Amino acid sequence: MALTQTKIIVIDDDPTGSQTVHSCLLLTRWDVETLKQGLCDTAPLFFVLSNSRGMSASSATSLTRNICHNLRTALDALAAEGIAINPLLVSRSDSTLRGHYPIETDVIAEELGPFDAHFMVPAFFEGGRITRDSTHYLIVDGDAVPVHETEFAKDSVFAYSHSYLPDYVEEKTHGRIKASEVERFVLADVRGDVMPRLLALKDNQCCVVDSETQQDLNHFCTQLMQAAAQGKRFLFRSAASLLTALAQLPPQPVAAEKMHAYVRNNMPGAVIVGSHVKKTTQQLKQLLQQDGIEGIEVNVARLASQREQLLQEIITKAEFCHVNNITPVIYTSRTELLFDHQQARLDFGETVSSFLMDVVKHLPSTIGFLISKGGITSNDVLSTGLALRAARVAGQIHAGCSVVCCPHDHPRYPDLPVVIFPGNVGDEHALADVYRRLKPQN
Repeated sequence: MALTQTKIIVIDDDPTGSQTVHSCLLLTRWDVETLKQGLCDTAPLFFVLSNSRGMSASSATSLTRNICHNLRTALDALAAEGIAINPLLVSRSDSTLRGHYPIETDVIAEELGPFDAHFMVPAFFEGGRITRDSTHYLIVDGDAVPVHETEFAKDSVFAYSHSYLPDYVEEKTHGRIKASEVERFVLADVRGDVMPRLLALKDNQCCVVDSETQQDLNHFCTQLMQAAAQGKRFLFRSAASLLTALAQLPPQPVAAEKMHAYVRNNMPGAVIVGSHVKKTTQQLKQLLQQDGIEGIEVNVARLASQREQLLQEIITKAEFCHVNNITPVIYTSRTELLFDHQQARLDFGETVSSFLMDVVKHLPSTIGFLISKGGITSNDVLSTGLALRAARVAGQIHAGCSVVCCPHDHPRYPDLPVVIFPGNVGDEHALADVYRRLKPQN
């Protein structure tokens, strides 16, 4: 009889969900053979990078359904080979509640269910996101600010009005799930014995979970895994900190402050900045003041009429920087453009990203490292700019910032370390701090 093993499968709507783990695979493809590679990997979890947060709702729906269909096929194929896997599904999304909820969890439930419950766990401690009394907060200068009062709640695609998670669920499901029907696990519950409640859950009950520390989630997840071992099937909509608790990994192989060891030949690198959130702009300002840095602005207003000319200008400047031992910082112009409707904004975002990926493809082949700033930008860097099918997470170079390495046989950038730096993570000095850890050493 085949031994059943549990595998945590993370469908990640941008590539930053690995920001609390290490040694696992990130898959940028989801054909059956690639998914089988993830399922058979020795790490307890792997990520499928859907990048759906950068898509329309209809595109996110069809993409998630395709991933789930192929995942079901891969699981069945392995079972036929005597490899029985119990999948633990996580729909990883933003710690500030932006994303295609409930679309993605609905599709996962349809394709891979039935589930006894789906849990909303948006805490991300490294980024200062906590949940208390079922209300989600962002820590700003030491103060807990309800997330609906932050810039993230005003997102032009994923705006919302509530930080109290049961109300957020009712708002996003358009009343299909009433706030009063949501099961609440508050701090006293999370820190206590909830096994009877977990075992009683059924019919894909919506649950929201408090947590102020990693220890909170560690304790809660120990009970979740025990319930799963007794046959309960759970689905999660979470930020990254839940994954730390579920995977229970040892310390990463190379400490954050030692990650210069991954830099190729002590060479200067390159930085790509696509994110437009306020925090990124503040971090960019600090980075541009560092030694060994040269800023190269991409005037996105020129893309419509002067794309090829602009591309050649930026490639030439990047090459000049590299031969002079300087790290170019290639960033999109900071002015937020206005659009008539949501689809126009998404289409323009794809135009800008496509341009940045052409830049990545033509960076000097001997760069020592690459820093990608912004979630959607980072996804495109891995899947399109570097054309990776899979990459392995080395660990975190800064709280919430993963380093992945290109494979040894990459045609242009073998063994290149790539920093996945989310747009809304870190203080104003964080991007400069990461650069200083990787820059050429005398």
